[in-house]
Order: sequence, then structure tokens, then C-alpha cells
Amino acid sequence: MTLAIFHKLLAIFFTVALGWVAGRRRWLGGPGGIGPAARALSDAAFYLFVPALLFRTMARLDFAALPWRTLAAYYVPVLVYVLAVYGWHRRAAARAEAPGDAPAAPATRAIAATYGNGVQLGIPMAAALFGEPGLALHIALVSLHGLVLLTLLTTLVEVDLARADRGATLAATVRTTARNALLHPVTLPVLAGLAWNLTGLGLHPVVDETLGALGLAVVPVCLVLIGLTLAQYGLRGHVRGALTTAALKLLVLPALVLAVASLGFGLSGLPLAVLVMMAALPVGTNALIFAQRYDTLQAQATTAIVFSTLVFAATATLWLGVLAWLGRHGG
Repeated sequence: MTLAIFHKLLAIFFTVALGWVAGRRRWLGGPGGIGPAARALSDAAFYLFVPALLFRTMARLDFAALPWRTLAAYYVPVLVYVLAVYGWHRRAAARAEAPGDAPAAPATRAIAATYGNGVQLGIPMAAALFGEPGLALHIALVSLHGLVLLTLLTTLVEVDLARADRGATLAATVRTTARNALLHPVTLPVLAGLAWNLTGLGLHPVVDETLGALGLAVVPVCLVLIGLTLAQYGLRGHVRGALTTAALKLLVLPALVLAVASLGFGLSGLPLAVLVMMAALPVGTNALIFAQRYDTLQAQATTAIVFSTLVFAATATLWLGVLAWLGRHGG
């Protein structure tokens, strides 16, 4: 664990702690407590900051320069994994006969077990461990994170919400799903950014600066939101689910990426190491934004983020050791 990564971890915890103190001291709370403040921050992130970040990322992306084979070595196992986690939770919810369980819960659990902290922790990690070549590959992976994972899980959750309306016909369900999935604060800016990218026009400097400024707010707002949610819900009663999510994210996903990328795609050395460490990152803040958006599992998502970030130093050292062993033995 390098000093740069350790400092980033400390900065994350200090920002979360500030949000927790603000929640406990009711600095942001009114007559309704801290719940409305957390909801307001979540809405600002979901409807303003995250869309700006996604649109700008997709509009500026150079698709011709992306290392598609290496990206496939990461996203093929990740997609199989996220669909398996989603399907398992969906079947478990159906067997549980719990009519009060939110339809969005399976997709929320899936995104928490898959979406890593690729920006505020992943970028300094890649730069410190792998230098400029590794950082470039890491940024290429992160650039498709929203397009692949958020778009997929948004579509799945909208399908589940439409299916939950038992009085709706099949045609109405399809129409509702299509409308809500396309006109969505995550999907719409991704598609709009792709469309703008295809025009080849580029972004006007003023527009680019505005979107960049809005996008910079995503990280601090989400970290403060984690602290507020911790102050509101606490950790009690949510540890078991959070531990399962953290274990999936920190251990199962990187193991799957390692196996598929090395055995299936023949990767080794730096590309393999970057992919595995990307998969080994702790749960990202987008999991809480997703949970807040659909008003489900906020406390469990928050606990998973905090716990996985706490133990990341140990699990990252484990995976770096595995990669070093493979390097020595020609893996």
C-alpha cells in the first residue's frame, strides 16, 4: 500500500466523517430531520452532477484509441458476474414471498457488488502502482463503467418496476420500461453523449468547463451523502448483507476477472494487473446514489461502501501478492 493510496483512503474517510458529523449535529437538518437533506443531496447528484459527468465523459471519449480486447477481458466476466448476482437476488426475493420487498432491490444489490470506486481511489492507485501506461488503461476501463454497468442495471430495475405493476398489460409494461429507461438521468446523458461524440463536433469550451465543474461535485457530494446516511440509519442490522456484498466485490469479482482475463484472453503482466486491481476496488459511491434514487437498501449500500473501503488495504495487498506470484511463475 503506497503512501498516495493511504492518503486517498484517509481523505475519503474524513469526508464521510464530516457528513456523519453534519448529520448527527443536524447542520443540514430541518424539522424533518436529516432525511430531507440526504434526499436533496442525492437528487442533486442524480439529476445534475452525475448526468453532467456521464455526458462529458461519453462526448469526449476517443473510441478509436480504446484497447478493445483488453476491455473485453474485463467487461465480459463483469457482465456475466453482475447478471448472475442480479438473477440470484431476484430468484431469492421471489422465493422469500416478501410482498413488501422493493422491486429495485435485486438491481441495487447487484450494482453494490459490482461498481467499484474507480475514480477517487482507483485513479491514484493505478498511477502509484502502474505508472502512466497502467493509468491510461485504468482510465479506459473507467470511461466505459457508466455506459456498461449503469445503463444495464438501470434498464433491469425499470423492467422490475414495470413488472411490479400487476395490473399493467404486456404492452404497457414494455412502453413503461422503454420510456423510463431511455428518459432516465443515467441512460439519457450516456446516449446523448454518444450521439454528440458521433457528430465529431466536440464540446464548446464554455460547455466543457461547465460540465466539468458539475462533474467535479460528484465525489464530495456522494461522500458527504454516505456520512449523512450513516448518521440517519447507523450500522446495526445491516452488517450481514454488507459483509456479503463486500466479499463479492473484493474477493469474488477480482478472482473471476483474473481467471477469465488470464486463461480466456491470455493476458499477463501490466494489463492483467490493472484489470484485477480495478475489479478489486471497494464499493463505489454510485451504489448509494442508485439506492437513494429507488429508495431501497440505502443503509446496506452505505455500510457496504464503508466496510469494503476499510478492508481494502488488506485485500489490495492480497491481490498484489497473487499477481506478483503469477508474474514470478510465468502466469
